This record gives sequence, C-alpha cells and structure tokens, in this order.
Amino acid sequence: MNRIHKKLAEDKKLLSIYFTAGYPALTDTFKVLEALEESGVDMVEIGLPFSDPLADGPTIQESSTQALRNGMTTAVLFDQIKDIRKTVSIPLLIMGYFNPMLQYGVEAFCAKCQEIGIDGLIIPDLPVQEYTEHYKEIFEQYGLSNVFLITPQTSEDRIDEIDSISNGFIYMVSSASTTGAKNSIGEEQQRYFDRIAGLGLKTPQIVGFGISNKETFEKATKTTKGAIIGSAFVKHLTAHGVDQIDSFIKAIR
Repeated sequence: MNRIHKKLAEDKKLLSIYFTAGYPALTDTFKVLEALEESGVDMVEIGLPFSDPLADGPTIQESSTQALRNGMTTAVLFDQIKDIRKTVSIPLLIMGYFNPMLQYGVEAFCAKCQEIGIDGLIIPDLPVQEYTEHYKEIFEQYGLSNVFLITPQTSEDRIDEIDSISNGFIYMVSSASTTGAKNSIGEEQQRYFDRIAGLGLKTPQIVGFGISNKETFEKATKTTKGAIIGSAFVKHLTAHGVDQIDSFIKAIR
C-alpha cells in the first residue's frame, strides 16, 4: 500500500487540492505543499505546467503560463521537491500532460518520482490503450498509481476497463467541460454521480472540475470518496498569496 491507498482506506471524505507548480512565484511550490498539509488537506495534485493544457480552463491556463514564464520546468520541479518527504507526509500526485514526461523520458520520470516520494500521476492525454501497452509495467515498477479520468460521456465498457486496471482512484470529471470553479452542482451532474455510484466499481472515485466551495464539495462527495478543488484554490492563491491558504481550506471543511 502506498500513501494513496492508506488515505483511501480512511473513514472520511477526502479533500484533494490542485495547484500549479511555480505559481504564483517560482519558489512557492514547496511553501504551498507544506501549507496545504498543515491546513489539513488529504491529498495534493502538483500541476506540471505545459504550454498547451487541453483540459484546463482559463484560471489554470493562466497560472500555467505564468509558471512557465517564471522558469518552471520538469527538472526545476524535481529539484524543488527533492526533499519534500522530510516535512510533508500526505499523498502527492503530479498532474500534467504526457509531452513533458515523454521529453524527460518516461522511465526516468517515473524513477525520479519514486526517488522523491511521489505516489501517483494524472495524465489526461495518455490514452488507456497506450498506457496498458507501453507504460503500465514501468509505472508499476516504480510504485506509481496512474489515475484515469472519466466523464459523463464515458461509456460503461470504458469505465469497466479503467476500473479493472486502476491502482488508486478514478478521477471523475463532474461535467463535459474544462476545469473551472462553479458555485453549485446541477441536477444533471447529480444524476451522473448517482449513475456511477450504481455501477459498483472496485476503485474509489474522486470528483474534480467545478468543485469550489463547501456546498459543491459536500454534494460531490455524497456518493464518492472525495473531491478535488483546483481553479478556486488557484484563484485564492492569485488574490491572497501563500500566507492565507489555511483560511481557504477551513472554509471547505
């Protein structure tokens, strides 16, 4: 069991936070991670910025653009968090697109993740078949959970396939859209949550996209193991900086 499995086994609804590495300032990555753990977050997704973020809405796109301007790269991120396990014990995942990982070298990337203490990867543009044929053994060799995304449009056959190969949790995209904070959960989303809950999947689901406050967190987690907040947290960082992270998390919990 890695840290993700241990966290999923806890009898609570999990709050996961996404932020963009190297934002607002290049040197903020380590500070954000430490502040999130101190504030009681269960899991963190470290966003590896990329120039063409297909699944991201304007808030995260802008933070990625700024992080790249600040000088963030894969190598810089690894250097910044090489000692993160001296102070941070919660599960950490890297969320990013496949191109930077391919450029770095997939096995080298996975080996570095294991060395640092990263528990999993979320790669929205890595197809399931490509993963199973070429990369599954590498991820498993280095103890990494690969987290797949499903959407309201994902077929039950594909969901079953993802469930069968998942080693961690399924990232349940709340709606057919890019990332972005929303203030409520609609009836259509609720029907989708109920439908997925009725499938009896073995892999826990954590909801992302559109979760922004206490109300949306609680509604999204009625039928799931947890929820991920990204854009709303990045907006908070933009407005208030690293020093007021605790107030954002306390408003959710």
